[in-house]
Amino acid sequence: MAGATEQATAARSPEEVTLEEIEQFIYREARYADEHQYDAWEALWTDDAIYWVPAGAEDIDPTKHVSVIYDNRSRIATRVKQYHTGERYAQTPPSRLRRVISNIEILGIEGDDIRVGANFMLAECRARGTTFWAGRYEYKLRPTEDGLRMSFKKVVLVDHDQPLYTLGFLI
Repeated sequence: MAGATEQATAARSPEEVTLEEIEQFIYREARYADEHQYDAWEALWTDDAIYWVPAGAEDIDPTKHVSVIYDNRSRIATRVKQYHTGERYAQTPPSRLRRVISNIEILGIEGDDIRVGANFMLAECRARGTTFWAGRYEYKLRPTEDGLRMSFKKVVLVDHDQPLYTLGFLI
């Protein structure tokens, strides 16, 4: 009986994960961010995660060039803790957010990770008005014993080479 329990909770191989499971994960991650459920959002990341929003060009070396965001797992946790202090004035009051995600596709397998791409449109409503953000998400999703987790998320904004408004929210 113990063997059956272990098998039921063991992480699956990337090849066993369906596109529907990937889509549901990506939609849930977007909902958590849109609704400012940052503890739940943070729990979706692996311990070795990277969250990257390039600036200027989409394939720069983030260790040598400025990025809008280039966070490791520790920095992701710090960002969430800062939000909870109530002193993140760029988000007082919080932006009202809604995103639409489309064209979700599996791009391949890299070791234990599934490479996934998706397009997005994001509406951000603030006192200054409504801003629309558009771009492409690139994920590396890893099957774990607790379900899919993000080991990598890259957000390539369509206008990454233009001046950007404050991004006090998670895109």
